[in-house]
Amino acid sequence: MIIKNKAVIDDEWSVLHLGDADQPENITVPTGKIIVPLKVWLAQRVALSQRTDVGVWFASHERAEELQSDVRKFPVIAVDFPKFSDGRGYSIAYHLRNRFGYRGELRAIGDVLRDQLFYMQRMGFDSFAVRACNNIHAALKSLNDFSISYQAAVDDSRPLFRRVQRGAII
Repeated sequence: MIIKNKAVIDDEWSVLHLGDADQPENITVPTGKIIVPLKVWLAQRVALSQRTDVGVWFASHERAEELQSDVRKFPVIAVDFPKFSDGRGYSIAYHLRNRFGYRGELRAIGDVLRDQLFYMQRMGFDSFAVRACNNIHAALKSLNDFSISYQAAVDDSRPLFRRVQRGAII
C-alpha cells in the first residue's frame, strides 16, 4: 500500500534493490512495473528505454542532473530517503520538478515518516511509500497538518507575503 494523490492505494510497482556484489550492467530487470536504481538505468539504458513499465529511483547521494535528458520518459521516479534525517531527497525532488520539468509520479521511498509527508508534498512528491511500521491512514492525514505555509515551494512559488492582500497603512 502507498499514498498517492492523497489516497491510500495498492502499489502496482516493485522496487529493485541491488545487493553489495551486484553489478548494474549484469542485473536482469524483471518484467512488470519495476522501479530500478539510477545506476541500473544508466548501465542498461538502451535496453530499458524500449520498455514503458520501468521507473527509476535515486539514492540520496545521486544528482537529478544525471537523468536530465531522460526525465520525461518515466511514468514514476522515486527518491530514496535512507534515514529520516537525510534531506538530500528534497533537493532531488525540487530539481526534477522545477529545473527539469518532470510531471509524472514522484515517489518518496525508504525511511519515510508521517512527519515528513507535508513537506515532501510541498517539494513535489505526490506518492509516498511510508515505512511499514507506521499506520498509513494516520500518515495520510498528515498531508493536511497545516493550512498555510510561509515559504515558497514547488506547490506554490509565492511566499506568504506575496499571497495575502494587506490593507493600507495609516
